[in-house]
Amino acid sequence: MESLNLEKSIKHWADDDRPREKLALKGKNALSDAELIAILIGSGSRNESAVALSKRILKSFNNNINELSKASLESLMEFKGIGEAKAISIVTALELGKRQRLEAALEQPKITSSKNVFELLHPLIGNIPHEEFWIIFLNNSNKVIFQMQLSKGGLTATVVDVRLLFKKALEIRATSIILGHNHPSGSLKPSNADRNITSKIKEAGNVLDIKLLDHLIITQKSYYSFADEGML
Repeated sequence: MESLNLEKSIKHWADDDRPREKLALKGKNALSDAELIAILIGSGSRNESAVALSKRILKSFNNNINELSKASLESLMEFKGIGEAKAISIVTALELGKRQRLEAALEQPKITSSKNVFELLHPLIGNIPHEEFWIIFLNNSNKVIFQMQLSKGGLTATVVDVRLLFKKALEIRATSIILGHNHPSGSLKPSNADRNITSKIKEAGNVLDIKLLDHLIITQKSYYSFADEGML
């Protein structure tokens, strides 16, 4: 009965002032991104509630949590009402979320689709401002046994060491591999360099009986699979 009375009284409270109570009564899924951030920062300013401040911050990042997760402490502290402590709270919470996604992906025992690969690599390279080229090594049950960054800086600027790739594959007795790299531009279209390195690695793998299963181009929101598109 007490909780019912409390819930009834909340109808008379300003939404901007009650994100904590809303979470307690309705659960975390009932809160907007701005309300969750408002709980992190605790308070707004004399002329702006915590929720209103959070909405303003989100708007400057296109209402996109992924974009907000790239923000530095300095850029967050440019908002009136956000000091160092509040900026640290935001950065810390978003980093924990990113690490949770990564750990959840690493627990995945088996690759069965391109979506699995995307879920594994996106926390690593989906939101970074430069290109990185990664390799996933699998056993004969398509279970991930190892993954590593092979190059950084873009396929046109960094030479992908195919010898190092297959040296590692032989050392850990991988029977197949999957390639993945990101396009910070957001384009999902394979470049000539993308196609050439895929073909080169596939041919080398055929000689060593290590099959190339797929190559994914990953962006902030989506991916392109060479295998799904019949490009292998």
